[in-house]
Amino acid sequence: MSRLRILPALLLLAVTLALPTGSSASTADSIEDYARYQPQTKCRHHVRPGMEVLAHWLVRRYGGGYGPTTRPCRSGGTSEHKDGRAFDWTLDAAKKQDRKRARAFLDFAFAEDAHGNADAKARRMGIMYVIWNDTMYPAWHEFEPEPYLSSGCESRRKCSKTLRHRDHLHVSLSRPGGRGDTSWYDGRVGGDS
Repeated sequence: MSRLRILPALLLLAVTLALPTGSSASTADSIEDYARYQPQTKCRHHVRPGMEVLAHWLVRRYGGGYGPTTRPCRSGGTSEHKDGRAFDWTLDAAKKQDRKRARAFLDFAFAEDAHGNADAKARRMGIMYVIWNDTMYPAWHEFEPEPYLSSGCESRRKCSKTLRHRDHLHVSLSRPGGRGDTSWYDGRVGGDS
């Protein structure tokens, strides 16, 4: 076979191998979109696998306490706690060490990765929003911090530490994050979710 015939075949092979495979997180620089708000619509009595992995990882890596992940279905209002996609990481905003823990996690989650993807770990974890110390970080606003006041409070001064999220850092996950179906969970969540 002549060189002129082999060259086009090699070129076709190289182009074919370079084509994307179609998976949303198939290459190192691809990343999940920012999560949209996905409120609780069903009630589950168990924590979702992605949330369980993330909650244990947070406490092991940064310290603090393991707070609630689920909430009874009969309790009022809508909450991702009721479908196992929320975690209250027990930290005290009045304590310097706990503020450092929270800041270390937020800096980690919202950092840019080597490919220039903003908020890379938060997006890969499937974080929908974080609430901590009177501040909310919603994915649908690219995790830009916003003042937070619980709907159960008339003012901050008349609001409890818990409703102000000063005695815990709240994390809610998207449905794919809750299932452990986003790229951060690869190899961390096993079995059927």
